[in-house]
Amino acid sequence: MKEWYSANELKDIPGMPKTVQGIIKKARLNKWPSRPRTGRGGGREYHISSLPGGTRIALFEKEQEASILPSNAIPPSHITTSTPLNRAPASPLPERAPILPTATPEKSRRIALARLDLIRLWQGYRKTHNKATDADKEFSEGYNTGNLYPAIHAILGDVSHQTLYRWKAFLEETQDWTRLIPQYYKTPDRPRLSYEEERVFLGILLHPNKIKIGSAIRLLKYYFHERGIAINKSHMTFRRFAEDYKAKFYDRWVFMREGQKALTDKVNFYIKRDASLLEVGQALVADGHRLNFQVINPFTGKPCRAVLVGYLDWKSWDLVGYEVMVEENTQCVASAFRNSILRLKKYPEVIYLDNGKAFRAKFFTSIDTFDEAGIYGLFARLGTIPIFAKPYNARAKVIERWFQEFSNTFERLLPSYIGSSIQDKPAHLLRNEKFHKALHKQYIPTIEETIELIDIWHDFLRSQPCPHVKGKTIGEVFDEGIGSGVDSHELDDLMMSTKITNIRQRGIRFLNADYYDDALYGLREQVIIRYSLFDLTSIRVYALSGEFLCEAKRVEDIHPIARVSGTKLDMEALQKSRSLQANLQKRTIKDIKELASIGKSIEMDWQKVIETAPRLPEKLEAENIDISGIEEHIPEEACQPAREQVDQPPPSSDRPERPFFGTDSIGRYEWHLKNGFVTESDFIFKKEFEESNDYRMIKPFLKPHTAKTIEERGTDV
Repeated sequence: MKEWYSANELKDIPGMPKTVQGIIKKARLNKWPSRPRTGRGGGREYHISSLPGGTRIALFEKEQEASILPSNAIPPSHITTSTPLNRAPASPLPERAPILPTATPEKSRRIALARLDLIRLWQGYRKTHNKATDADKEFSEGYNTGNLYPAIHAILGDVSHQTLYRWKAFLEETQDWTRLIPQYYKTPDRPRLSYEEERVFLGILLHPNKIKIGSAIRLLKYYFHERGIAINKSHMTFRRFAEDYKAKFYDRWVFMREGQKALTDKVNFYIKRDASLLEVGQALVADGHRLNFQVINPFTGKPCRAVLVGYLDWKSWDLVGYEVMVEENTQCVASAFRNSILRLKKYPEVIYLDNGKAFRAKFFTSIDTFDEAGIYGLFARLGTIPIFAKPYNARAKVIERWFQEFSNTFERLLPSYIGSSIQDKPAHLLRNEKFHKALHKQYIPTIEETIELIDIWHDFLRSQPCPHVKGKTIGEVFDEGIGSGVDSHELDDLMMSTKITNIRQRGIRFLNADYYDDALYGLREQVIIRYSLFDLTSIRVYALSGEFLCEAKRVEDIHPIARVSGTKLDMEALQKSRSLQANLQKRTIKDIKELASIGKSIEMDWQKVIETAPRLPEKLEAENIDISGIEEHIPEEACQPAREQVDQPPPSSDRPERPFFGTDSIGRYEWHLKNGFVTESDFIFKKEFEESNDYRMIKPFLKPHTAKTIEERGTDV
């Protein structure tokens, strides 16, 4: 190594001034030994022994990096060799347990390698000095500044020269870095807890009631204290054991404390599916979501939390179709599917339905499984394969993440939002929040308004980036994959249905509105209607046999004084309604004429006097009689066939009036034995009593002639 340095060579070294003039001034001030410099420029050179310790180490390191290692240089730390560093006799070494590198923690491995690198640099620095003791102190002081070897100092921190002596002794004149592994990372030879302590402690920790670690430690100490066993371990020893057990046996920890579902959700390996391989509309995922805001129930007029049954396109992440359900109806699943097909304009290949108990318990409590609800046949007829999800497998339902986004960006912004749980309730619903209650503007939307609001929010959803196609929005991906169109009449079986008990004079009353069609005129039988909450302008009417009757349109009310203050539309509606009345009335008159022209099938002798009078059809035509619009109401009792009269024998005149026996059946039977069975109710009582246990009990005590008399009376009657 070089021993003399000029001022120009020292100006960039740590611990020295930055200029040549500064170095010359410092050398004169400290009286550094120097000699004239030979060569161009002249000047003076300074011996390395007069320089500060940090400067000398920096010079040594600089030369080591710039030069190629000579044959007698110290090899790198990753080469293990038994070549001695010097010929000095080795000092006795303390006993150290061998630790295999494969079982060494990463942190202890980095520390051991850093120690070996520091020893290698220290040994190289000692060779530049005649006195090793001074070199060791200077190296230690320069290293502890943190400027010379910052990477090693960040791992080891400050190191004294005595520590360097000890590490050198551990090496035994070799380059084996495993000898420098810290002993405090050595795996203990025996467990930190005894077998009995571990058994009791794990029994408390792995309890399904999820006892906390601190509570388990206190219970453990109390358990052994009651049995006279002393515990000499600290609180942190037990806590470290619990945390170490949790880290190494996390599957057992979760399964015993939280159950099998938590094991599946938190520990077990899961399958990740690539939705980018699908096409738009190829697979739809369906699930139900209890709305976190209130709507007006159209059937009762009261606020309620409806259920949104939606179908999500797996590829584009767009809500293809949905249905709002306020009353439990499995047909809602099919109706939402119908709306999805109409918007998708093609039939999907697969739909993924949730068949879990939680879904059925929340939304469809009256069925045990969708396999028996008739859903499969409705979908299979359209060429779509329904797949029912495995119960309690939330990761398979990708729509759950979509519902979370729906709740955060739509539901929370509505004034009727009530929260998804007690902890999530808004401030105005909490107790004694007078300010927020006064500030809150209560408004509960109807079903129609809710659908309109969801459609407006849907534009926001379509503008968001598609998670499965980079560079495109959800709306762009969905629009690229829609079909050419489908026939809506093929999807009528998927519409929601309900049974109407009767047809009224204004047609069918449904959701506070009247629906009417000419085909309903004159009908008073039960029918079935199919409807969709997305289009309530009309409903489809079917007979109970399944025959299609008509498509009834919604009837709007007429302006009370349309002729005076109504608009042109009001007058047109009034004229249209009057025209409908006249046409229906003429149809009834025509049917009556055809019915009357048939004539009478039979005539009695006393009816022949009517032949002198003109027949009813000819009289109506000759006199041009117009039947009044006032409907003659015929009571339904008159149209029903008369009930058959049961002939009952009149009660005997000499028979006494039967007293009231109440629950005394035996007393009544004895009274009838004396006075006879006359009326129909008497014989019904006789038949029921003789089949009872009371009759079997008293039958042996009846006289033979009494039984004979009973049979004779029964035969006479």
